[in-house]
Amino acid sequence: MGKTDLKSPFAEPGMRLLILGVFAIAMAALEAIVVVYLRQLYYPRGFDFPLTLLSPYMVSLEWLREAATIVMLVAIGLLAGKNPLQKLAGFLYTFAIWDIFYYLWLKLLLDWPPSLLTWDVLFLIPVPWIGPVLAPVICSLIMILFAFLILYVQNSGHSLKITLSEWALLITGCLVILFTFMRDYSGIILREISLSGISDVSHNQHLWNALAQYRPVDFNWLLFAFGANFILLTLVLIFKRTR
Repeated sequence: MGKTDLKSPFAEPGMRLLILGVFAIAMAALEAIVVVYLRQLYYPRGFDFPLTLLSPYMVSLEWLREAATIVMLVAIGLLAGKNPLQKLAGFLYTFAIWDIFYYLWLKLLLDWPPSLLTWDVLFLIPVPWIGPVLAPVICSLIMILFAFLILYVQNSGHSLKITLSEWALLITGCLVILFTFMRDYSGIILREISLSGISDVSHNQHLWNALAQYRPVDFNWLLFAFGANFILLTLVLIFKRTR
């Protein structure tokens, strides 16, 4: 008898994306359900700013949960790709689908957010990341575009190499976007540290009061657009060069 050709479903690009998408949607549902529990506990009247401050123990649990989420997304990306760029594409695609469907699940379960301009807490490591829901959705769409670019070029039989200057542009754009998300709470913490010193942070009542009373007013869309366009420009340059 000849050997049976047991072909992995990950061998076909379309099936690979389908499996990754199903995984991401299910993971988003799980994440949204956890948030439903948290909001019942900490925001029984509905989520809004200023934030309810968590105990140090609960913050550490949230950090662990978020870190575990990233580990799972990285792991599935590593399994899905045949080479480093395909693994990156798998991670970006899964992350993006997970993030978009997380908000779709919240809309279904809580009828939240009321609009794409509603402010949300996006991440907590190392400080709270905040911004309108539209901002991470835009980031997710760019991540999907980047993933598709990698897969399209490689599945077309062409070699794809990202140059050092292109990586520099991509990383710069990402850092600018991250700054727009973290600048508010980072600014509060750094301001209080400069006034009272780092050794008194855990007992700094002024810091905790400032954090407990902070309500975001405006999002720096101009800076966000600068970072996003940096990334999009780099993707265009990569596409033109690989053609």
